[in-house]
Amino acid sequence: MSRAYFIAGTDTDVGKTTVAAGLLYAARQAGLSTVAGKPVASGCAVTPNGLRNDDALALLAQCSVAVSYDEVNPVAFEPAIAPHLAAREAGVALTVQGLLKPMRLLLARNADFSLIEGAGGWRVPLADQANLSDLAVALQLPVILVVGVRLGCINHALLSAEAIAQDGLQLAGWVANIVDAKTSRLEENLATLAERLPAPCLGRVPRLKKPSAEGVAEYLHLELLD
Repeated sequence: MSRAYFIAGTDTDVGKTTVAAGLLYAARQAGLSTVAGKPVASGCAVTPNGLRNDDALALLAQCSVAVSYDEVNPVAFEPAIAPHLAAREAGVALTVQGLLKPMRLLLARNADFSLIEGAGGWRVPLADQANLSDLAVALQLPVILVVGVRLGCINHALLSAEAIAQDGLQLAGWVANIVDAKTSRLEENLATLAERLPAPCLGRVPRLKKPSAEGVAEYLHLELLD
């Protein structure tokens, strides 16, 4: 039976893509077919083939199902700013409906293991009063939360988990990504997260000098997902 999840982070730059690529790699090693989507990305490079985002490319590299870049990342912006601001500057209406169709088409590929990765934290604005979290709600996907472990992460993680529950979605699991290896009372912080987050910890990823999907996968436990 195919499984699909929405990957969210407690903030920007907490390693969502690193963890997502690791999960996809682990799924492939387990013999599962994989596909992934990055519905909107800012901070893209101009290439002869169009705008390209490093995160989306990393996800594409872990898709065993044959998909194009534009299928993985249908909406791309060059400036490395909040997507709704980049969309406004580009004169584009960034709506849930506009992102929903291409992501549904990806999920319709019926890969054994599918991931849709958000941008930034849970409440990333789109056009009007919509948020990117509304896309996860529209897709009705359980959520995997990437917790960037550093000072303040407990508050960010618990608030994110509360918002996910408030939106009516299941928190399927969370990953502790150690973004600051010198975090004071690291073990105590991780223990508190484990006690308070209402989902299993899928892994603890240390600060890696050269993170790769293969390297990250070693620290993840895909079998803990429902």
